[in-house]
Amino acid sequence: MTETNIPLPEQEEQIVEAGVHNFSKEDEWVKLEDPLLLERLEWFKDQKLGLMMHWGPYSQLGLVESWALSDEDGDWSRDDVDWTDDMEDFKREYFDLNKTFNPIRFQPEQWAQMAADNGFKYFLFTTKHHDGFCMWDTKTTDYRITGKDTPFHKHKYADICRVLFDAFRAKGLGISAYFSKADWHTPYYWAPGMERGRHMWRGPSYDPHKYPWMWEKFVEFTHEQIMELLTNYGRIECLWLDAGWVREGRHGQDIRLGEVVERARKTTQPWLLSADRTVGGPYENIVTPEQTIPEHPMNIPWESCITVGHSFAFGFDDQYKSGRQLAHILLEVVSKGGNLALNVGPQPDGRLPKGAIRGIQGLGEWLNTHGEGIYGTRICAPYFTKEWAFTQKADINTVYAFRIYRNENENLEQQLIIPYLEKVERVELVGSDDVLSYQQTTDGLLVELPRSATEGEAPITHTFRLVTTS
Repeated sequence: MTETNIPLPEQEEQIVEAGVHNFSKEDEWVKLEDPLLLERLEWFKDQKLGLMMHWGPYSQLGLVESWALSDEDGDWSRDDVDWTDDMEDFKREYFDLNKTFNPIRFQPEQWAQMAADNGFKYFLFTTKHHDGFCMWDTKTTDYRITGKDTPFHKHKYADICRVLFDAFRAKGLGISAYFSKADWHTPYYWAPGMERGRHMWRGPSYDPHKYPWMWEKFVEFTHEQIMELLTNYGRIECLWLDAGWVREGRHGQDIRLGEVVERARKTTQPWLLSADRTVGGPYENIVTPEQTIPEHPMNIPWESCITVGHSFAFGFDDQYKSGRQLAHILLEVVSKGGNLALNVGPQPDGRLPKGAIRGIQGLGEWLNTHGEGIYGTRICAPYFTKEWAFTQKADINTVYAFRIYRNENENLEQQLIIPYLEKVERVELVGSDDVLSYQQTTDGLLVELPRSATEGEAPITHTFRLVTTS
């Protein structure tokens, strides 16, 4: 992932900055044929809200994860590297962060309970980012959370992926495993003494066409790591693959992903979905916009990954979105047919930032009342209009209309026109027992709110349950 700025509550425009890649187009999505995988995609579309976490030794610096290691990405990723001008020293310091990473205040059960209490349905965790540090007990490298150089390696929670996956599964959440296809630590990818010298970029330090034996070592290394996760760490719903530049046709970087995904589906995880980000083809089952929301609804499985703060990794001075803003982001995503993977960067000591928790709890409180119009829904015209968001549950002939209030001081009107033009049999106010009187007009449904709903501060939404005729 990359670091970008998402606007604070007083701003509405979604801002996308340097380093953020595009997402695949709807018309390029390849539909799966396996009935089980198609059923799992429908399951995924029902979930709507996932908790994403970027965590690793880099949290100690409060910098963007991994990216400052890449010299060609330095123009946007090194703004906060203010203690040295020697980037070779910086790289050595960065790679040595494992020697001080000791998150002794880590409590996986509390993380899982917080997620379950606040409406999250699945968990997406960075098993390995581009820097190559493994958050599981891999046998492929000593650069891991259980390695002898990492002071946390003797802790009862040392195998972080295992204890997190087990804790979140125990609360009923599905597991999605983030895995970087690039690895800037292994000598099979950033090999020393190659043509590039010390000036590194996102790709390998050598030409795989010229050194096919070296590239094959990297492919074997990558396959072994993926199969460890998909064999030894319980049920995993989705293999979420970052580093979209590692792909067939891009400087010879074919890791033969299909081989390892199909092996896992045949042996350990027949239900496994794959999110090969920005690559397209049969293994990008889920499309993943980053720090942005598509302009128009999409009828394919997709998931916007958006941060609670400004960055994916923990930042000491980060500012966190309110529950109101998070609910509005979720509404825009869901009304356009997607899921929201809401990212929190844990602190280096193993705690979650209090500011992030406050925003998440505000979202959870809203979902406790209004979540019936979120989970298990599908898109419904007119989708999203900035003031309104719409979803539907076709199996029970119900449409949900959310009137969005951007701040608590917004004017509350006794009468509203819901811009829904189809016929309805009944209009109800979610969160109350009120059945509202209404008139069908050419502009939509004219409804009158009870006085109790228009007193005091503006809520995050007024939510209307529209019982339809078909």
